[in-house]
Parts: sequence; structure tokens; C-alpha cells
Amino acid sequence: MEKYEVRLSGSGGQGLLLAGIILAEAAITEGKNAVQTQSYGPEARGGASKSEVLISDEAIDFPKVRNCDILLALTQKAYEQYNEGLKEDGILIVDSSVAVDKNETHKVYSAPITESAVVNLGKPMVTNIVALGTIIGITNMLTKEALEQAVLKRVPKGTEDLNRRALSLGYEMGENAKI
Repeated sequence: MEKYEVRLSGSGGQGLLLAGIILAEAAITEGKNAVQTQSYGPEARGGASKSEVLISDEAIDFPKVRNCDILLALTQKAYEQYNEGLKEDGILIVDSSVAVDKNETHKVYSAPITESAVVNLGKPMVTNIVALGTIIGITNMLTKEALEQAVLKRVPKGTEDLNRRALSLGYEMGENAKI
């Protein structure tokens, strides 16, 4: 049985709630079961936020992440706040701006997710899509095709090309990421 418990974390306004919805929809497109939940601080934009997604070949009996397999942390605060929930053999994917503890024991991948969205694409609003591409490039837990299909269903009309480029950039970073 394949099962993934994924936590996407960062600050409000980075699009992580939408990213979680897209990830769950991509899993459903592949015939898997998926549940997505979310939470964010009272300050919303700029405050801590997280979106959690459970993906499984089997029925999902509890809709919350208990032992996170994959943690994405786009900010220092998110890393510090949510890292303890990551399994011992879990995968930690951080934005290159995040300083990881020297004693970190998880498999850590660092990529310039936010910087790439801003510098390479000129749009910080696609950071979430770059992050999704990076996750799939590292883990291969879903197909690129299913993720792209889910992204294109959710993004505003007229931004399809930009979001395809964001996904492609993320995949490339993920495939080339080093522990």
C-alpha cells in the first residue's frame, strides 16, 4: 500500500492552501484517495499557514496528518513550527532561504523555490506551483501529467502558460535537488 502524509507550510499569501487542493485533486485524478485540510494564523496573510494532504491507495480513515512523510517549509517560521511532526525517515523540502538545524536527521532537500518564482518567472504568486513541481520532482509520488492537469483546472484563465513554466521549473529543481 502506498500512503503519503504531506504538510505544505509557509506564510499566509504564498498559495499553500491552493497547492494542497491541487495536490489532492492530482491524486484523485490518478485514482487514489485524498483528503486535504488547512489552517492558518488569525493574521492570515503573512502569518503561519499549513495545508495537509493525505494520499492513499486505500481508504483514508482519519483526515488529519499524524506522522508527516513529506514536509515543505517555505519560511523559517514554518520550518521551526512544523518540523517536529515529520517522521524520522521523512523528507524535508525547504526553500533555500530556510536555515536548517545542523543536527537535522531527516532527508533534507533545499531549493530556491521563492527566488526562482520571482527571478526566473517574474511572479511571486506562482511560488506554490514551483513548490508543487519541486515536490513531485523529488518524490515522484504522483505523475507530472496528473499534477499539471490539476493545476490547469485551478489557475485563472490566461495564466496557463505561466503555471506550466512554474511547474517545469519546479520539476527540474526537484529532479536535480541533492540531500
